[in-house]
Formats: sequence, C-alpha cells, structure tokens
Amino acid sequence: VQLVESGGGLVQAGGSLRLSCAAASGRTFRNYAMGWFRQAPGKEREFVAAISWSGGNTDYSESVKGRFTVSRDNAMNTAYLQMNSLKPEDTAVYYCAADRLALRTVVGRGLNDYAYWGQGTQVTVSS
Repeated sequence: VQLVESGGGLVQAGGSLRLSCAAASGRTFRNYAMGWFRQAPGKEREFVAAISWSGGNTDYSESVKGRFTVSRDNAMNTAYLQMNSLKPEDTAVYYCAADRLALRTVVGRGLNDYAYWGQGTQVTVSS
C-alpha cells in the first residue's frame, strides 16, 4: 500500500487544517485500519489518531481529543485528519500509516502496529 499525505502548511494558532492520505492501492486500502502520527523536531514519533477499516472505531491521543477528527472515504481510497483549534505544540511532521494486519476492528497506537507509511507532511502552527 503506497500512501501520500497532503494538506499540511502554516497556520495561526486557533486555525484549522485538513490532512489527506491517499492510497495508491485501492484494492486493499479499504481492508486496513489507518493511523496518524506526528514527529516534532528532537522528539519521537507519537500516535495522534486512528480509524478502523470500516470507520466504525476511532481512537485519539489525549492531546488532540476534541480538536482533531479522523475519517476515511473508502470509495476515494483516502483517509483524513481534520485539525481544529490548532496550537503551536501541534507543530510537527504528520504521517499516515496503514495497519500491519487487515480487517482488525481494534486500532493500534504503536508504531509497530503499522507496516506502511507515507512520506509525511509538515504542519506549522504559529503563535
């Protein structure tokens, strides 16, 4: 599964961005849970949000819960991360990833839960 993120950019604190993650392999995208992670300079990559293959289950880190929304459109082979009320501490490179196993209903938070990664998109929030 090849993944390509887009939608990053520079935004003021309190603003919004929507990230997209397009999968090149439409035949299998719909079978995999999708995760979003981020990595700030000098920090480890961390879990942000995830959505099950069906879209029925979602999970968020405490730092983004209530501000970010993960969704997917299997017909478009695309996952989304809507980010509202952005804060300077949200500044990072954001990555999407596809689950290591197909058709899991439980979404993972660990890096090792995901086998396919996009190249990342930069999000910068100014104060």
